Amino acid sequence: MGKVEEFEELRPLLFSIAYRILGSVSEAEDAVQETWLRFDAATTLPTSTKAYLSAAVTRISIDVLRSARVRREQYVGPWFPEPLLSDPYQDPERSVELAESVSVAALLLLERLSPLERAVFVLREVFGFGFDEVAAAVERSEAACRQLLVRARRHMRAGRPRFPAAREEREELASRFFAALHVGDVAGLRRLLAADVTMAGDGGGMGPQLSRAVVGPEKVAQLLAAGFPALTALGVTHETHALNGGPGAVFRDRDGKVLTTLSLDVADERIRAVRLMINPDKLGHLGPVADVWAVDRETRHLMRDARQQQLPR
Repeated sequence: MGKVEEFEELRPLLFSIAYRILGSVSEAEDAVQETWLRFDAATTLPTSTKAYLSAAVTRISIDVLRSARVRREQYVGPWFPEPLLSDPYQDPERSVELAESVSVAALLLLERLSPLERAVFVLREVFGFGFDEVAAAVERSEAACRQLLVRARRHMRAGRPRFPAAREEREELASRFFAALHVGDVAGLRRLLAADVTMAGDGGGMGPQLSRAVVGPEKVAQLLAAGFPALTALGVTHETHALNGGPGAVFRDRDGKVLTTLSLDVADERIRAVRLMINPDKLGHLGPVADVWAVDRETRHLMRDARQQQLPR
């Protein structure tokens, strides 16, 4: 097997490692490409191609994350990971770890870790690399990696829900949610939402977004019920789709261009968070992106007309 074939066979694994470290599809793809360039330029073949490439993509991702942290500190509004439709890497023996680690909730928890803690956690806990391989990848001793992992586990456990929902439960709740959303059923939405539910959007200053997170089932249900039927009237459609392994949907404008994604965080038999990805820079990998500002103006105009028609004469 030649270099190209070896690399392509391992590409899904390399992307999956990079995405979990970076939370960005585009940055993960760039890290994988840089890994290939280094591999292609190497004059001697490694003993283990998998170990060599995994270490290379990990180091590149750590470097990218360190510089990305500065940008994320200056980010306008909430920062969410780029939506992932499907994980290219599959391993039946680690299916649970892989599914849990790619969720939006898990990726947001990973954001709390240092770049080294994040890399060690991803390699060891998610992909099951040995401590010797992890140490070689992050260029630290095995003892140091064990300490990094202890700290990472502690942070991750502290933020996880007590009773995560099973896949069937998530899908059933999501089905009811989107049915209620489609017709603007406030009461139907409210029944599905947790008492401390939050709704937030990532616009990054590139798209319209909420000035702050909306908290509480009544406020979230009212906002959803008011906005999405207006979008439907403008020809916006949605297709339910797994996003980062959880329930969600991709919304498209009347021309079929990607407008936004919506993902649901489900636990304790209720929806705990509704997250919207509005930043067009984070949607390009899903297809041509809509003019979200134009759609927002049309939606606001339509909603204003509807309110005026309801005023007593």
